[in-house]
Amino acid sequence: MRIWGIRGSWGAQASLSVLLAACAASPKVPPPSTDIDEAVYRDRVRMLASDDFEGRKPGTPGEEKTVAYLVEQFRKLGLKPGNGDSFLQQVPMVETLAGADASLSITGPKGTLPLAYGKDMVIWTKRALPQTELKRSELVFVGYGIVAPEYAWNDYADLDVRGKTVLVLVNDPGYAARDPKVFKGGSMTNYGRWAYKVEEAARQGAAGVLLIHDSNALGFGWSVIQSTWTGAQLDLATADGNAGRAAVEGWIGKDAARAVFAAAGLDFAAAAAAAAHAGFKATPMGLYVDATLHNSVRQFSSANVIALCPGGKHRREYVIYTAHWDHLGRDPALPGHNIFNGATDNASGVAGLVALAQSFVRTRPAADRSIVFLALTGAESGLLGSRYYVENPVLPLRETAAVLNLDTLKRGGPTRDVTVFGFGNTDLETYARAMALLQGRELTPEPTPELGLYFWSDNFNFARANVPALYAKGGLDDSARGPVWGRAQLDDYMQHRYHQPGDQYSPDWDVRGALEDLTLYYEVGIRVAGSRRFPRWYPNSEYRESRERRAAP
Repeated sequence: MRIWGIRGSWGAQASLSVLLAACAASPKVPPPSTDIDEAVYRDRVRMLASDDFEGRKPGTPGEEKTVAYLVEQFRKLGLKPGNGDSFLQQVPMVETLAGADASLSITGPKGTLPLAYGKDMVIWTKRALPQTELKRSELVFVGYGIVAPEYAWNDYADLDVRGKTVLVLVNDPGYAARDPKVFKGGSMTNYGRWAYKVEEAARQGAAGVLLIHDSNALGFGWSVIQSTWTGAQLDLATADGNAGRAAVEGWIGKDAARAVFAAAGLDFAAAAAAAAHAGFKATPMGLYVDATLHNSVRQFSSANVIALCPGGKHRREYVIYTAHWDHLGRDPALPGHNIFNGATDNASGVAGLVALAQSFVRTRPAADRSIVFLALTGAESGLLGSRYYVENPVLPLRETAAVLNLDTLKRGGPTRDVTVFGFGNTDLETYARAMALLQGRELTPEPTPELGLYFWSDNFNFARANVPALYAKGGLDDSARGPVWGRAQLDDYMQHRYHQPGDQYSPDWDVRGALEDLTLYYEVGIRVAGSRRFPRWYPNSEYRESRERRAAP
């Protein structure tokens, strides 16, 4: 018995030793954290907003550095190329740069009114031609320049503007009338976009289109016109060299507009007020426009950067995170610091894209649907990269469940609210609301719906292509200082740093709000990727159309 006992004891000890050795050899390792990595976020903002990247303008060495950096980041994370065996989707672009002799003048019974480039007006052309001009082109005030059958509105009714120049107000009639029965009242519609007005003028055959700047209706001052619409202008390259665009496009300042109306013997305020009401008729002004542009024209290929985190059992369906990587480059004519670093706009969004990619790579098990990280070009020039993508999708749009857009992430501490731009459009808000509640926050509509900020970013092109798109971020109600302080911070940014060289990164940035928003976006993406139902547009959304979908099992 003793011998048996000794042997039994020894056998048990041996078994235990083997077990302990096995455990020591293969310790249980916890899965990597999927928390948003602050160090990663900060470092990527700092790098992308550094002078080395030269303002990240498409078609410059700054683009080459930016695209190479993003491909390197995605490759290091172990992500797959999103476009076959490439991380890139080439986007053909054309650049037109007006010469220093760009001129615009208005002639009428009282003589000629010259408008100074940069001070009174900024003009350009998107036609790929070495010279464009207007010669004694009749000037017509067309109010808001809108043709909207669903609102029984046509500013071009019974009007032939072929060869003429149209003068157009920004935003839409509901904004000016402050009447909820006119368009959407105080909320801008698609027709309020300045890009729409330029496109509609060309469809009507106008030779020229001049937009009247209004900082209240636009949300930004004349300095943004100067920084954004002077210098090289970009557009997607077309086979006809964009011959369908107006020969001359541009902005004129509000004071210049008043002078033009006075030259026609008209009162600007009265004419603008009349344009906001049904029954408005376009007004030939008895004035003529002469303009000349001598252009340098260059065609080149820019790039969208696409990285893929493969999903599980539904890997051929996709949730796409987007952020535009481009900004305004540099302006050698500016004294001192002349690089538009774009730290908030949009190094912050691209850094968030990389931080989210790291979190999804660490997710165990992988999401059911594939997660895509799409860094887009040309947003500052008219959302060109996203427009090209939806017209030439790398991944089928009908299999794209949702787009979650990152643009100008919040700088500052946590907030009590999450602002949803284009509030009330899609049930993606249901996912966002659930996560916001867990963070002790609530979803709120944008505080300035009259500015139509939903139309300013790449989510808009996906929405037009009928892909549910969410654009949300921390609101104005700062957890520590309240909404008044939050609004003051936003106003300060728009007045002093938006599209200005002052939009720079500093190590003292408070990024807690951005990290909180990225956490919310991660959770929304995980839940959308794990649901068998595709997100839907709400019944009253202007983007709601039927979409063929795979039937859920």
